[in-house]
Amino acid sequence: MNPDEQAIRNLIAQWHNATAAGDVEAVLRIMAEDVVFLVTDQPPMNRSMIESRLRYLLTLYRVESTSEIQEIEVSGNLAYCGTVLTVRITPVSGGKLVMRTGSTLSVLRKQANKSWVVVRDANFLVLAS
Repeated sequence: MNPDEQAIRNLIAQWHNATAAGDVEAVLRIMAEDVVFLVTDQPPMNRSMIESRLRYLLTLYRVESTSEIQEIEVSGNLAYCGTVLTVRITPVSGGKLVMRTGSTLSVLRKQANKSWVVVRDANFLVLAS
């Protein structure tokens, strides 16, 4: 595995860990300033929308996720990563666990300091049966 692919795998692990810990600042550090998220039935979300939604979500729910990386392709300073993502959402005040799963496609950009950040993310999660 080449160093760029390993760095992207590490970034994905950081994303899962930071979300589970409720560390919004750590999640934002792995996203470019011009990041755009695409999700079903929602308009595209920019960084400030992502931040406000995540902060609100984490006040009400504990969010834990895992992903199975299907592919990573690196070309110069750009890369894409496809995964199968599973997200477990549990109300903080108690209640029923909700699971969502589906495919994701992330586009990443290598920064001047050689770190990778997410610039586009499309996820197609549905309720798990």
